[in-house]
Amino acid sequence: MQVCRFYQPGSGPCVGVVHAGRIHDLTRAGLCDSIRSFLNHPDPLRLARTAVETVPAGAPLERLDQPPRPELPHLLAPIDRQEVWASGVTYIPSRDARVREAVDSDFYTRVYQADRPELFLKSTPHRTAGPNAAITIRADSHWNVPEAELTVALSADLHIVGYTVGNDVSSRSIEGENPLYLPQAKIWVGSCALGPVITLAEPGTVDLPTMAIHLTVWRDGQPVVEGRTSTAEMKRRVAELVSYLGRANAFPDGAFLLTGTGIVPPDDFTLQPGDVVDVEISGIGHLRNTVERSRG
Repeated sequence: MQVCRFYQPGSGPCVGVVHAGRIHDLTRAGLCDSIRSFLNHPDPLRLARTAVETVPAGAPLERLDQPPRPELPHLLAPIDRQEVWASGVTYIPSRDARVREAVDSDFYTRVYQADRPELFLKSTPHRTAGPNAAITIRADSHWNVPEAELTVALSADLHIVGYTVGNDVSSRSIEGENPLYLPQAKIWVGSCALGPVITLAEPGTVDLPTMAIHLTVWRDGQPVVEGRTSTAEMKRRVAELVSYLGRANAFPDGAFLLTGTGIVPPDDFTLQPGDVVDVEISGIGHLRNTVERSRG
């Protein structure tokens, strides 16, 4: 079962449950008006099942899978007040790529082997793109890449509510110049995309099932980058990452945690305006975004 956030002309943002390909509108039914309240519901899966049983099915999800235009219904990123955090160096290809790009590569080898994982703030709601919206590449960076990542949706008490598809757009040139530039290499408007839905986990889930991840970058209608990995290749367990995320921290609205990338484009590749990035994760969905250059 899945949950989405979508826009209806005249109504604004709504939360819906996706079942058998159709949307049951929780907001119109008065059951839930935000992702925040859904993530923090005592039993999100039960709420979703109640919606399927009591709320009439509406539009097919595929009808909302279109570019965001105010006159048309469309999907939104499934986030409203949450922070988005990210994990680094959780796959061997990611470790190796960051060693190659860095002026001082020892940082990344050490964090891959260390007990403490690399965790960093990645995005906020206004910086996060939804399905079919534009992600951006920095105008002051010459080497920008997508990072296809399974993303965990967490409640305020850091229980795993579900999973979504994430794209951690990154500047490899800025990060490689100096590790202290990591926030500039990771955080800007349009540097993160989430969606199209949150696939709900069974209550009590503490770790993720094995999922296949597929990345494709299209340019002029042709694939220029393609790669596959699996969450089975992760070095760290999700429960471990979540545990460290919660140390000395609080997330009253819930949170999203990107779990790292195992697909690294070739070192001679950089995203360009007009590219289209597809990230597909088995059992969750397909997130597509166009690429634009940032304004500043």
